[in-house]
Amino acid sequence: MKIVLAYSGGLDTSVLLSWIKDTYGNAEMIAFCANIGQEDELKGLEKKARKTGASKIYIDDLQEEFARDFIYPMLRAGAIYEGQYFLGTSIARPLIAKRMVEIAREEKADAIAHGATGKGNDQVRFELTAAALAPDLAVIAPWRDERYRKDFPGRQEMIDYCAAKGIPVQASAKKPYSMDRNLLHISYEAGILEDPWYDSYDLKNRDYFTTLSVLPEDAPDKPEYVELDFEQGDCIAVNGKKLNPLKVMQTLNKLGGKHGVGRVDMVENRFVGMKSRGVYETPGGAILHFAHRQMESLTMDREVMHQRDALIPKYASLVYNGFWYAPERYALQAYVEESQKNVTGTVRVKLYKGNIMVAGRKSPVSLYNPHIATMEADPTKAYNQDDATGFIRLNGLRLKVAAKVHAKKK
Repeated sequence: MKIVLAYSGGLDTSVLLSWIKDTYGNAEMIAFCANIGQEDELKGLEKKARKTGASKIYIDDLQEEFARDFIYPMLRAGAIYEGQYFLGTSIARPLIAKRMVEIAREEKADAIAHGATGKGNDQVRFELTAAALAPDLAVIAPWRDERYRKDFPGRQEMIDYCAAKGIPVQASAKKPYSMDRNLLHISYEAGILEDPWYDSYDLKNRDYFTTLSVLPEDAPDKPEYVELDFEQGDCIAVNGKKLNPLKVMQTLNKLGGKHGVGRVDMVENRFVGMKSRGVYETPGGAILHFAHRQMESLTMDREVMHQRDALIPKYASLVYNGFWYAPERYALQAYVEESQKNVTGTVRVKLYKGNIMVAGRKSPVSLYNPHIATMEADPTKAYNQDDATGFIRLNGLRLKVAAKVHAKKK
């Protein structure tokens, strides 16, 4: 049997690789790690995977594809889950699973495997992607296998297993939280964060949740201005310098992180039914989302904007729940793309102590007309204030009728 495993080189996936290999009759294990912006976490993976029992390892740099084909389309949609979460982990999973399926096809593998737990969202995201792209491919999920949970009821058993097997991992039995990092964000959950009263912004914790950004108190005392150029909904330049989506993300992550923007601490509703507390750092994504909305405010038709806004919660839920490759997400994306045709121009933002503030907007296709909007005399004569009388009378008609009817009942 040949199996492709989503592999990071940490304690969990190292144990998974060895355990699956043994449990499935000395299966041939092919490890796969997607480089989607983890940076230092990728060092020494090939040697570690082979020593753990993998016959081959793929370490694919997917950062450009991640930014271009996943982050940017989602940003064009303005998608935020439950009003706070920028979907950093959610949007990465369909890309990872897609590449796993491709490798499984190339290697003629029998199955793919992942280390997502039976309580989380990632198991759904991985497996719904596989269902959409390779319905005939088997999926192995050890955390939903009673044998695996019996062998490893806790981290200490995993550490002991690695020691007995000679598997090279660096881990301790105590870890204050778990992390997941990529180009869009880093997330923290579990451990000390399972207490919703715990203060993740406490200055004593500045070494805990400050991988991509600083706490607002540690940000510079002087604000910084940043200009973002947009073309059909996509940011194509920062401070006048043309950049591809990957470079835009990297540049804005540094700028935003420096000023402590994009930090979120929330309790969210998982797809599997429970509530979960997470802390997120999304500096570049927060700037892009804010600036994109400012660009839309100047260039997007009112009814198109309101209709798109009504679709955002559904779009965000589809991403969060793992339905990136579902037909309804494609249909919503088609509306999004149509809505973005004129979202072109420049937005200037001010970054200061964890805040993003608009400092200017301009566009060659702006729908804002100062001559019409002015409180002074309208030189264009495009708007006759007398017309508002009939407009209000017609819109108030149903309210007057209802008021008279209900008054008779009293």
